Amino acid sequence: MSEPGFQVIARRWRPRCFDELVGQEHIVRTLRNALETKRMAHAYLFIGPRGTGKTTTARILAKALNCAGGPKPDFSLEDPVCLAIEQGNCLDVVEIDAASNRSIDDAKKIRDECQYAPSNCPFKVFIIDEVHQLSKDAFNALLKTLEEPPPWVKFILATTEADKILPTITSRCQRLEFHPISEEVIAAQLARIVKADGVTADQHALTAIARLASGGMRDSQSILDQVISFSGKKITEADVLSIYGLASVQQVTDLCQGIATCDGKKVLALCDAFHAEGRDLLRVLADLQVRVRAATLDSVRSGGSSAQLGAALATEQLVRLLECLQEGENGIRQGLSPRANFEVTLLKAIEQSRSRSIDLLIKDIAAAAAGLPREPGQKKIRTTAAPPAAPESVAPAPVVATPAVAPTPSRVVDVPIEDSGMLEDSLPPLDVEAAEAEASNSERRADFVFPEPILASLPVAEVGKTAFPGEKEFVEAVNALPPGLKDKLKDTIGADFTALRPIPAGKLRRPL
Repeated sequence: MSEPGFQVIARRWRPRCFDELVGQEHIVRTLRNALETKRMAHAYLFIGPRGTGKTTTARILAKALNCAGGPKPDFSLEDPVCLAIEQGNCLDVVEIDAASNRSIDDAKKIRDECQYAPSNCPFKVFIIDEVHQLSKDAFNALLKTLEEPPPWVKFILATTEADKILPTITSRCQRLEFHPISEEVIAAQLARIVKADGVTADQHALTAIARLASGGMRDSQSILDQVISFSGKKITEADVLSIYGLASVQQVTDLCQGIATCDGKKVLALCDAFHAEGRDLLRVLADLQVRVRAATLDSVRSGGSSAQLGAALATEQLVRLLECLQEGENGIRQGLSPRANFEVTLLKAIEQSRSRSIDLLIKDIAAAAAGLPREPGQKKIRTTAAPPAAPESVAPAPVVATPAVAPTPSRVVDVPIEDSGMLEDSLPPLDVEAAEAEASNSERRADFVFPEPILASLPVAEVGKTAFPGEKEFVEAVNALPPGLKDKLKDTIGADFTALRPIPAGKLRRPL
């Protein structure tokens, strides 16, 4: 007699009782309590992603219902009925694949079999896998039986697509949701498996396998089988990465840092490495999105910024970055050149992480103005030299210093300067709501001016012609600005003062 053939890990390590189920503690607790209190429903609907234990749990529940002395949650694995159910030899536990038995005639057969009492067990259990594949007529044929089955019949329906099941079917069942299993739980289970099978695997390799499984325990065990076939008795992270085209944890970390620090050369170098090593670009993008999402949540929790990616980024910047990565998925998946689309997506992500909205920019400038001296007796801010007096017959023209703005926030900021030699001791209260309204309205223009409270606090110089850096009028006007305002403009929008030009008084305030 020939020896039994090799069994894959997913079959050898299939849970046989409730205590061996991993990652579905809420399901185990519900069914255990129902068995102990004798409150078993006549129909259950198991819903969840593939490989999370739906069919396995259905078989364990069938054992608990039909074991000796049952129904009870703790049964002997050596019970003859339990062994027969495991081997598929129990006549009173019927497993049906709805994908290949989906017609109304198949549903009528089930309905007819329900009328006969079980032969050897207390209950006749029907396990219908992929139940969403049943036709509408087949569903309707089972409605009455599902609502009022004979007392010895139990139905267990399993599906991965609950939205395809008729509401009339769902309402007749107790619905149990199977969750995707966390990577930590999957990695811990894989560690137990390799230890029992005499295989050596480093933790990073098991973590990479768990990441690939996307919450499915069966998927992770199938991947582990393939990796063992490739590597033998010693599994390394490099083996897993080379087989499935994953980027290493360090590579993803370096990519996040390159984007956060606007290091385009580093990002492109990593893109070249991914291409040379044959990495799956969509998987790399998915891993990158996971990191950015975690940083975004950390930013919200910590009050507006996070440095998890390698540099401090505001919540707004992280959200823009995440949206850019999500928009790039279709281009990589459907474009003619996935590599080029991947590189463009990352370069766009760098630009998005640096951009600022006009509303937040105005808030920052308003906050800087709010920090200027307001109480009597505080130090006054003087200009370096008194401006020359204008002729009495000619109205002085207000003069503004025009900062040169970096390309990203493509706007010109006109800073009006009023006629005074020093800043007054007290300033009018700042109306932040008016500043925000001005920011919102300024979206319709190519440039904007500061709100009234800020304008009222700024000193001025007088010139009759345009002045440039190094000239006396230019230096006096820039030095007359409140301390901190020049630095704030530089930090927030990358602006620098490059020219001093007069603006006629009638055009200082343009209507929107």
